[in-house]
Amino acid sequence: MYIVGEKIRKSRDYCNIRNGNGTDRTSKQSFCAGVYREIYLKEIIARINLIEREQQRRKDSPLARYNKDKIHVKQMEFHRCLKRNRWVFGGNRSGKTECGAVETVWLARGIHPFRANRPNISCWVVSLSQQVQRDVAQQKILYYLDKSCIREIVMINGSRASPEFGVIDYIVIDNVFGGTSRIAFKSCEAGREKFQGASLDFVWFDEEPPRDIYEECRMRILDRNGHIFGTMTPLKGLSWVYDEIYLNCHRSEQVWYEFMEWSDNPYLDADEVRSMSEALSADMLESRRYGRFTQSSGLVYPEFSEANVIPPFDVPDSWQDEISVDPGLNNPLSCHWYAQDGDGNIYVVAEHYEAKKDVAYHAAKIKEISERLGWKHDRYGRLSVLMDSAANQRTLNGQKSVSELFCEHGITVNTRVDKGVYAGINRVKALLKPISGPPKLYIFSSCVNMLREIKGYFWGSGEIPVKRDDHAMDELRYYVSNLAERGQEKVSKTLIQRDMERLLRGLRGGKL
Repeated sequence: MYIVGEKIRKSRDYCNIRNGNGTDRTSKQSFCAGVYREIYLKEIIARINLIEREQQRRKDSPLARYNKDKIHVKQMEFHRCLKRNRWVFGGNRSGKTECGAVETVWLARGIHPFRANRPNISCWVVSLSQQVQRDVAQQKILYYLDKSCIREIVMINGSRASPEFGVIDYIVIDNVFGGTSRIAFKSCEAGREKFQGASLDFVWFDEEPPRDIYEECRMRILDRNGHIFGTMTPLKGLSWVYDEIYLNCHRSEQVWYEFMEWSDNPYLDADEVRSMSEALSADMLESRRYGRFTQSSGLVYPEFSEANVIPPFDVPDSWQDEISVDPGLNNPLSCHWYAQDGDGNIYVVAEHYEAKKDVAYHAAKIKEISERLGWKHDRYGRLSVLMDSAANQRTLNGQKSVSELFCEHGITVNTRVDKGVYAGINRVKALLKPISGPPKLYIFSSCVNMLREIKGYFWGSGEIPVKRDDHAMDELRYYVSNLAERGQEKVSKTLIQRDMERLLRGLRGGKL
């Protein structure tokens, strides 16, 4: 505006000079007005051109192009998730680090499209080492961070003029809500003591940190009601992340994760994916491509995947099949409701899973959940459940068995279940991942205890699974085995009917 004012001042001086020469006053005024208009028009056009160039620059920026031309569906699922402890388990080049860097820039700038934005953000980006920080997380953030919003860069080593070639301590950037945000970089190799004292809005872990550093970072976000997210390739086997996040051993409602693999990344060429897959062993593919935890050879159900987990929906009454129970007093009682559609697909639709409660309590809960589901009753108005035959044994006081106690509380117990472990496991495997086609067994995401057990169900010595946290696995096996027996009965009955029909046809024709 100073330039515009200076030009106007000079034009006025010019007009005054003309006035002093005795030119007609009306002509002078007309001349001056024309000069003013010309100056204003030129300045307006120049400013419009600047705005258009800036708009085009922003439109062409990496952050603006992120998930615009091609949509990485799982990246967007991560960004939309509002839980406070989010993790992406991804293979190399699956796009996991990209979404971690973009999430950091969005939050620090105050421009996150799905979360409530805050001014004056303080955050950490945690890498395994300073070298990894420089080559991965730091590089990605600099790529997506608009240079015009950077106030200051403080280096640990290297030149501030070329920060990508050095190691950054922290970056101060403009926050659109006013003030500034601070993105600090931390290295796990510095040890837990270097992670104390700060108060943070969020922490991004680029790859799996040691547990003590993870716990320390959780303390840093408490007073600001902050959150944590991590992007990693599981290369350390069944580590604390496997228990804490994947199995969600503490059953936290704020824990969320997803797997991300090469085929999820729309920017990877299909031929390149095929070539890389052929070059890796089966074990390496599990972690390097699919982002899965290794040592899966010990899992009873390696066939299980996220394809077997679906959101809950209202199940038609005609699909209702059985309730299966594995009883427990001190140990958890596991109870699940099973449905089956017309195509033979099985759905685990609800669960009751609780320890240190008596039969009266469990019976009441089973009735309560059944009422909510509108579950079927037998012709006597009672619920019917499958249960381990051990439920027929007398309790410690020798008075009544578990099955009798349930019966007293209005629940009929069917203990005629096949307890064969090996055969039952094989039936479940065939449902989780058939030889061809989609899965035949689906578990509602609300059945968190069954999901936790199936992901941590391991073989022990020989052909027997480890007897630990297997209550839901037992009653799943009871149900599937019972289903198989019912299927065999139907086949046998059909064969008998066919023989009878053949005999009747022979009698009618005068033949035996």
